[in-house]
Amino acid sequence: MIKLSRSKLELLFDCPRCFWLYAGKGIARPFGAPYTINNAVDFLLKQEFDEHRKNGTAHYLIEREGIDAIPYMHNDIDKWRNNFTGIQYHHPATDFLIFGAVDDIWVDSKGNLMVVDYKASGAKEGELYDSYKRQMEIYQWILRQNGFKVLDRGYFVYCRVNKDNGFAHGNLSFDIKIQPYDGDDFWVEEKIIEAKKILGGRMPVFSEECSYCKYVQSTA
Repeated sequence: MIKLSRSKLELLFDCPRCFWLYAGKGIARPFGAPYTINNAVDFLLKQEFDEHRKNGTAHYLIEREGIDAIPYMHNDIDKWRNNFTGIQYHHPATDFLIFGAVDDIWVDSKGNLMVVDYKASGAKEGELYDSYKRQMEIYQWILRQNGFKVLDRGYFVYCRVNKDNGFAHGNLSFDIKIQPYDGDDFWVEEKIIEAKKILGGRMPVFSEECSYCKYVQSTA
């Protein structure tokens, strides 16, 4: 059984050759600098929402937006948020273990789950990149394969640096906005099958559109 993370599957959209090297041979693209501010925002938000999860109450951001939800309490919530385990599903047709680490899950009064993703940004308006959308959609798909009732609507919690205030008294302020998104996981199954075919074949050809492939080609 091959473990196929959400991030590896996302790589297939960008470059089949890089996907083949990473998922099949363990040869990853060079890693960039860690997003330490993003990680700090994730940590702080999880602390806040976990307090409400424990108490069964709605966070003030949820109340502010008028959303019927509270943070979801489940025995495996910490496992689902761990990068090395995440929430998992064994896909029988390919023998892949599909997994990914969610930031948070909320639940409404009817027992429907909502996938939630935290984002930190320096832009005035948070842009929903295609990769962000697919990230939410594959989490929705995995949860559904595990038998959970999951709404199409998920939420991005955007923490944006307030540049207008500067470093007031040495403090950097953030504006927090909840942005809804209605996901569609129709593509996931098809992409997993495609990943199986690619990993079972020869290395895909060099891509002119991939900056990593172009660099390797230019130095060969």
